[in-house]
Amino acid sequence: MSVKFTSESEMERSLINELVSGVSQWTYRADLKSEADLWNNFKNKLENNNANVLKEIPLTEQEFQQVKTQLTFPTFVDAAKWLAGENGIAKVQVQREDASLGTIRLSVLWREDIAGGHSSYEVVSQVKIMKNDEMDRNRRFDVCLLINGLPMIQVELKNRAHSYMDAFRQVQKYMQQGKYTGIFSCLQMFVVSNGADTRYIASAVCGKLKEQFLSTWVDKNNKAVNNYLDFTEHVLSIPQAHKMVTQYTVIDSKKKALILLRPYQIHAIEAIKDASKRQESGYVWHTTGSGKTLTSYKVARNLLQIPSLDKTIFIVDRIDLDQQTTSSFISYAEHDVIEIDETDNVTDLIKKLLSADRTVIVTTIQKLNYVMRRFEGQEETPKFKKMRNLRLAFVVDECHRAISPLKQREIQKFFIRSLWYGFTGTPIFKENAKKEIGNLARTTEEQYGKRVHEYTVKEAIHDKAVLGFQVEYKTTISEDELNELVRVRRPDVNPDSMERQDKEMVLRKDDFEKEDHMLEVLNSIVNKSKIKFGLDLGVGKTYTALLTTSSIAKAQRYYLLLKEIKEGKSKIQISENVKKSVPDFPKFAITYSVSENEDGSVVNQEKMNEAIDDYNRQFGTRFSLETIKAYNADINERLARKQEKYQYRKEQLDIVIVVDRLLTGFDAPCLSTLFIDRAPMRPHDLIQALSRTNRLFDARKKYGQIITYQTPVTFKKCIDKALQLYSNGGENYVLAPDYFEARRRFQEAVKALLDLAPTPESVDALTDLEEMKKFAKGYQQFDKTLTAIKVYSEFEEEIKETDPDCSILANIDLTVLEEYQGKYENLLERIKALTSDLDGEDILDIDIEYELEAFTTDEINYQYILSLIQAYLPKQNQAYQAPTAKNNEEIEQYLEQLAQRNQNLASMVKELWVDVKEEPEAYEGQQIAILLERKIESFIQNRVQQYADKWCMDDETLRFLIDNYRPQREKQNGETELKKSGDYEKYKSKTKDPVSKLHYWKEARGDIVSMIVKEILPLRER
Repeated sequence: MSVKFTSESEMERSLINELVSGVSQWTYRADLKSEADLWNNFKNKLENNNANVLKEIPLTEQEFQQVKTQLTFPTFVDAAKWLAGENGIAKVQVQREDASLGTIRLSVLWREDIAGGHSSYEVVSQVKIMKNDEMDRNRRFDVCLLINGLPMIQVELKNRAHSYMDAFRQVQKYMQQGKYTGIFSCLQMFVVSNGADTRYIASAVCGKLKEQFLSTWVDKNNKAVNNYLDFTEHVLSIPQAHKMVTQYTVIDSKKKALILLRPYQIHAIEAIKDASKRQESGYVWHTTGSGKTLTSYKVARNLLQIPSLDKTIFIVDRIDLDQQTTSSFISYAEHDVIEIDETDNVTDLIKKLLSADRTVIVTTIQKLNYVMRRFEGQEETPKFKKMRNLRLAFVVDECHRAISPLKQREIQKFFIRSLWYGFTGTPIFKENAKKEIGNLARTTEEQYGKRVHEYTVKEAIHDKAVLGFQVEYKTTISEDELNELVRVRRPDVNPDSMERQDKEMVLRKDDFEKEDHMLEVLNSIVNKSKIKFGLDLGVGKTYTALLTTSSIAKAQRYYLLLKEIKEGKSKIQISENVKKSVPDFPKFAITYSVSENEDGSVVNQEKMNEAIDDYNRQFGTRFSLETIKAYNADINERLARKQEKYQYRKEQLDIVIVVDRLLTGFDAPCLSTLFIDRAPMRPHDLIQALSRTNRLFDARKKYGQIITYQTPVTFKKCIDKALQLYSNGGENYVLAPDYFEARRRFQEAVKALLDLAPTPESVDALTDLEEMKKFAKGYQQFDKTLTAIKVYSEFEEEIKETDPDCSILANIDLTVLEEYQGKYENLLERIKALTSDLDGEDILDIDIEYELEAFTTDEINYQYILSLIQAYLPKQNQAYQAPTAKNNEEIEQYLEQLAQRNQNLASMVKELWVDVKEEPEAYEGQQIAILLERKIESFIQNRVQQYADKWCMDDETLRFLIDNYRPQREKQNGETELKKSGDYEKYKSKTKDPVSKLHYWKEARGDIVSMIVKEILPLRER
């Protein structure tokens, strides 16, 4: 019997009733059903709120058109920038038609004025959005929340027969169809729900509105609020809804993205504000990777709303992180109402501390030290007394590394009216307390005060704010070798009677400094971690990794050994399988602290100099030891890949070798793996290091991946202990299953799949809808388990097993299982056709939008093809060796594969290959990559001249537009200049059937863009 679900219209009525009932200030406006209605309503609000400025003279149609133009934004981020306003008020400018009235500025929305005299809150439903063209359809948005007449929040509902993801996909579809224009370009937040599960997300342009950034609301006790009516009460009530879109949003100018704070961040901000009002210090425990820098930024900014504070001082943990954190702060603050002061020197810091400006100051503990020294012996001066009595709130990121208890005590004696708020992902508890030094604080609570808010790794993983961890414990020392070492070093003990962990205690540091061990580690990284690096995803889409080791000397040795492998001078060779995917893998660098006067300083400086020279040659940079801070910053940026230019392979790093640098305070969502060749660290250091890997990134990245290469049993116990300490007893929850559990799940899924359809061909025989749905769900489960198990190093080894009784696949081949994918996709289309006319109560109970991940086709990279062709270019003073028929066939096959995804590029490479075979002597000593670049350059320049002549435009301006064209931009760099360069009269005189002057630019632009997209962009995809 079918289950009857509450209809979406009933859910909508319940939602609206919840919004407008009780003490809520929302008003339902049933009369607003079109965009024109919304504009008229907004006009009324605007005129009422600005009656004095308008002098009782309403806006004319032309004047209001000026307003509409200003409030039609190209992106939601542009809308957010405008909403940030001037001193917290968003305004528009109007040139009045009556010249005597001049130009006026009208206030639209007040950031701080919540439920005050200027703010109104209205709810609209089923607003009709007109179609854009004949191929389009009219749409209706479920529910929108208006603040002062502007849509700020959209709620999209599905009934419980659907997943909330169906509502999310509906929003994505609207985005693709270009529905968020006009007044709806102001939207800042989307809410999607099926009643039982509710999520929210910041507005983002098409392609950047991604599932992994959907947030669940949790209450102050971190309990999830999933029901849509409960969510409405917690989040969409007033004043909370107003705060969400004005005070709890951040514009990241570097990423060009709008960020909506997650609930735990909001609760922490409010908790600190409350504590400061009580004149109490405290600390926030938010697990590493959950956005502490962003939270602390908002805390620092919001504390200045409290009149009793003069300034907020934000302390970062080390000099070399000063630049990184300050950069983040400046990126966040660019469009905020608070100016962030970055202190360049001590004199500047003193000046800013004593100024009357109420600002946030970002500085380091070293600079504060110098400030206190500067005032020694000046205790009776007015300047000292003013400084000493400043009412300051210190916000400390990574609060244990940033400042010691002793140094904090000194600062507290100097600034006698200070409050302290520490942020840490790894608090110090009594279980791992610092060693006793007099009466100095040994735990976080002793140093900063009571915990004001906590959000552990267990909770963060549950909320999908961070990823869990998948850990592999490896060793290069066999059981027999370990037993022999025990016999030599502990002759009084029989190794057969010892536990593995006890045996591991006999191992010494130098056992892991032998070259054979290090080469085995590098072989594992380079040749057995293809999935971990995402090499199968293709050039430019891979992940990054860190290799951490125990000393600078060992890091240097690793660097040289990896360099020899890359240059083909080692017994470890990079496999052809890896080269096919990413021919220049691995691209690597090294970073460590370079001192002046310690033992080994000269050697360390020399080797760092060599590494910097290598780096300069690799990336065309010009760093030196004198600019090592800039070198380190460049490594940070290149490894994190947050800026657009690092999406291109030529600018990317794969691996950075470190000792301790980058293991704390470094945020890189694309960093997937931490390779550890050192003894286990202390619990808080271990969690910090592991947490470099578990940032959200893309759908493929499921876990932060950790591989250890020393003492596997000891390491496992240390990691388990650390996770237990920092996840409130939830250590099993945050770890991925071990390989044997993943293997069991995979084999169960394979068996279930084969029970449903013994062969790929048998899928075609399924006709009953329920059987078809069972197979679809079974294949999805198989795909999930295969995707999961492929990241384990053991899988690649076991899949090669030839004995069917030992193989993970038993009697079936992986290529046979791959054939099921096509059958699954065909079956899904059949299911869609059979169910297209069913009503909501019989809706599918499978995920129709599930995206398969397990089987990805290794795209043949053009660089790999070029490397094959290069082998057949004659070398100077060497006899020419023509390609064999087999060699030629291999290259031709690869070219065909390349042509399937990039016909333009494949054609050019093929032309070169034909030329090389026909006249090899003409290419003696040349580089095929350079020849291809010249060919592409010639082609592009030819197109530039052709289209510049066709439309009578300046060729250099057209070339600039082509070189800087970015598909995601609506308006391109150089577009205005190109339009100005057009000579319509010349075009008209030389063209048969010219377009009219009115349509000249539109036609020219469309023609040029079409050429760029079809012919030029494919040549960039290399």
